Amino acid sequence: MIKFLDLEKINSLHKEGLIEASQRVINSGWYLMGNELKTFETKLASYTGAKHAIGVANGLDALRLILRAYLELGVLNEGDEIIVPANTYIASILAITDNKLVPILVEPNIHTYNLDIDLIEAHITLKTKAILLVHLYGQVCWSDTLLQLRDKYDLKIIEDNAQSIGATWRGISTGNLGDAAGFSFYPGKNLGALGDGGAVTTNDEALSSLVRSLGNYGSKVKYQNEYKGLNSRLDEIQAAFLSVKIDSINQENDRRKTIAKAYCEGIKNDLIQLPIYPADAGEHVWHLFVIRTDNRNKLQNYLSENGVQTLIHYPIPPHKQIAYKEYNNLSFPLTEKIHNEVLSLPISPVLTDEEVNEVILLLNLYK
Repeated sequence: MIKFLDLEKINSLHKEGLIEASQRVINSGWYLMGNELKTFETKLASYTGAKHAIGVANGLDALRLILRAYLELGVLNEGDEIIVPANTYIASILAITDNKLVPILVEPNIHTYNLDIDLIEAHITLKTKAILLVHLYGQVCWSDTLLQLRDKYDLKIIEDNAQSIGATWRGISTGNLGDAAGFSFYPGKNLGALGDGGAVTTNDEALSSLVRSLGNYGSKVKYQNEYKGLNSRLDEIQAAFLSVKIDSINQENDRRKTIAKAYCEGIKNDLIQLPIYPADAGEHVWHLFVIRTDNRNKLQNYLSENGVQTLIHYPIPPHKQIAYKEYNNLSFPLTEKIHNEVLSLPISPVLTDEEVNEVILLLNLYK
């Protein structure tokens, strides 16, 4: 079986460093908000080029805390509108509604699956205060048009960078393109912890300080609570693991790029719609390699029967989820088409050339 993602094999690449890191943390007797967190935050800030990095509990909290901080700073007010792609993972939407802000769903570009920047302006109202864009599947979502809209309407741009650490636009890293960015270190991500983890990056010192306080019960000084905060902290052992793994992120992303290029050049089947490689000025990191086909179940079953594991990211769009029944009557045809047709192929730094070639051969034989 060609696994979709072999986490055991991926982490075995770092086994010696991970064991040493775990022993160091255990022996330190300090398990929260210590030197390991500081070290990783410094590494992440340096890697992205951002001035500040704040470790938090997970990717959802990263976005929640950014929006909450903007509310506390008076940049946002409850009821303000946040433009967000309609086909994102539900976490992007949850972060908005959890802060009593209003998500304005906008269709994606059918070729990139990212937010269609050309559609944004038609959705801007007097209540629009920010754009929460998603670098989906590891593909960069940015353009000069986006920057013009930001300046014209005085909008904040928040990056959901959960899937795209290491991606760049004109040499600038995602996570340092907008006003603030949220990262996820869920184990399956390009930079994955051995548990949950997340981070916020920003060049805004006031925002950085407030995010850190809000994630620590709203406290800067122990037992003194200035805000009604959360308990959202990246613990020492996950920070230590991430410090080990971030040193290899470029090498592992390069392997993903090589596989994506092989898929794009090698798969020749009119029944399968491939992603674009490369795309404009962006340099993608291919967290997922997502194809589309009219009969997804048939293709998935075919690949499974022939020893290839695939996944669907994601079968149900946010506006069709029971949790958002107030949006169930909305229609987003492109989003719904994408969610009905997408299928994610295996892609990871430990996928061998032989496995890649086997996937390509099977897809070319598919009828």
